[in-house]
Amino acid sequence: MFNTLIKFFKFCDEENRKKFTGSIIVGIFNSLFMALRIGAVAVMLRGVIGTAIEGQPFETKTIWLSFGIMCVSIIGGIITRKVTSMWQCEGGYRTCAKKRIEIAEHLRYLPMGYFNENSLGEITSVTTNTMESVGDVATRAVMMVFQGLLDTSLIILMLFAFDWRIALVGLAGFALFEFVNFFMRFAVKNISADKIRDDAAEIGKVLEYIQGIAEVKSYNLIGKRSRELNEVINRRKKTLIKMEMRCIPVSNIQSLVAKLSGVAMMITSLYFYLAGSMTLADCSTMLVCSFMLFNALEAGGNYSALLRTIDLGVTKASKILALPTMDINGKDEGESLPPGLKAQALFDAPPSPKGRPLKNPAPLIQADKIDFAYDKKKIIDSISLSIPEHSTTAIVGPSGGGKTTFCHLLARFWDVDKGSVSLDGKDVRDYSMDNLMKNYSFVFQNVYLFHDTIANNIRFGQPEAPMEKVIAAAKKACCHEFISALPNGYDTVIGEGGASLSGGERQRISIARAIMKDSPIIILDEATANVDPENERDLMAAIKELTKEKTVIMIAHRLKTVRNADQIVVIDKGRIAEKGKHDDLVKKGGIYARFIDSRKQAVSWKL
Repeated sequence: MFNTLIKFFKFCDEENRKKFTGSIIVGIFNSLFMALRIGAVAVMLRGVIGTAIEGQPFETKTIWLSFGIMCVSIIGGIITRKVTSMWQCEGGYRTCAKKRIEIAEHLRYLPMGYFNENSLGEITSVTTNTMESVGDVATRAVMMVFQGLLDTSLIILMLFAFDWRIALVGLAGFALFEFVNFFMRFAVKNISADKIRDDAAEIGKVLEYIQGIAEVKSYNLIGKRSRELNEVINRRKKTLIKMEMRCIPVSNIQSLVAKLSGVAMMITSLYFYLAGSMTLADCSTMLVCSFMLFNALEAGGNYSALLRTIDLGVTKASKILALPTMDINGKDEGESLPPGLKAQALFDAPPSPKGRPLKNPAPLIQADKIDFAYDKKKIIDSISLSIPEHSTTAIVGPSGGGKTTFCHLLARFWDVDKGSVSLDGKDVRDYSMDNLMKNYSFVFQNVYLFHDTIANNIRFGQPEAPMEKVIAAAKKACCHEFISALPNGYDTVIGEGGASLSGGERQRISIARAIMKDSPIIILDEATANVDPENERDLMAAIKELTKEKTVIMIAHRLKTVRNADQIVVIDKGRIAEKGKHDDLVKKGGIYARFIDSRKQAVSWKL
């Protein structure tokens, strides 16, 4: 149990760790105030019993003394309880918020291969369920368990001041309670891992079902996919029920031990009184204490079953944060934020970009004998390519040949296994990641827009940009007209992923976003592949505006987007099979010539 407490405290950042430490210190005072009630009861009982049995005069000061002690106990208890609750809540929820940001920042600097090897459900589960548990359940469970132990320990110490024999009985009950509590934590040890696993599986399956609902419907797989989703949901339901069924019997035994320990204190106190070794006043005080002793401990004990789940959740989140990132700081001149401070900086105020700026507005890109493999499957095999500034390079080739991977390596989405990629004569690994990314804009085939206003989606890279710049970018991207026709114009909130817009509209908003970023290098990955003829004219005009005076790298299959490129690179099976201008490659009669011929035949098809 204490290992979990230590792990939880280490998981919190320094600021919130101080809040939890402070809440524990204040909690000690809270326990002392709670224990003062025993003193108030003892003073009153001794006064009343002394008057009734021994004939002593009942003094008013006894009432006031007891009343004063009780007031101090109640008022002090209220204040300390409020302070501990506030600090615990602030510490828990701020830890949750900062860890989510820290995980998001950490994921941003992981190689893209990580997201191919790990399910979206697991990542989502950690950032939602796990962090929610840390912010709410974990804070409550950890602090209540600790407070229960603290309250009970101080009350038992107070009992030693009255009668050490009764204190020993209470201590024995405390030890027996913790022994049963150990078995509760042991009972949920394995099932907690199953719960964490099923949480991730359920979220992953729900996301998969929703994202693929179009394919599910079109292939009439609704029954099968629904069955798979239901199976995952039912498995999680059974795991949760199993966890409860394991906890309930042990929890009842735990509660019974607490009650029987109180009964044992009462019987022992009465025995000592009848035997003449305890006064009636002390006996009465012990009877009252027997009801107070295990209240806090029992409440904390019921939460202790969650400690194992919290332990696993914290371990899972820490495991993601421990994943080795790419070298994000590089060797740029100037100050750079350490990785561990990124979440704090983002939470309090966005950090200013650091690093050496590029010398040229559109730098030269050079790939020198680069290799890259997914696991053991080689994707890029000793490719060398020079891309001059202000030039257009078209990448074509068979599907699965490595075109997209090659472009990702140029922008350092992954690090190459061998060789090097240089930008402006300097290895991309020597730039800080943030500084490097300022020089690239991307327009992908599958555009992702966020559940936000159209204006905020366009100004995504520049959140503080004025509306005039947003509108100017939209006009250049040929999307001002359809945006203005929407009910709320630029303030229209679009669905997550841009589901409420057509493919062409999403592409143009993506281009407007890239225009706003105004990077010297543009990478277009099949940007016109899924666009209908009506939207293609506007989209091509938007791309033309985007690529003015830029270094352009495009992956394309359409003849009109390829033939005017300054150089055309044909990648097949991870190698450069052909390279040159359109007319020269057509004359060679190789892969590119066959590609052009097949495209012409496809265009000539008519109904």
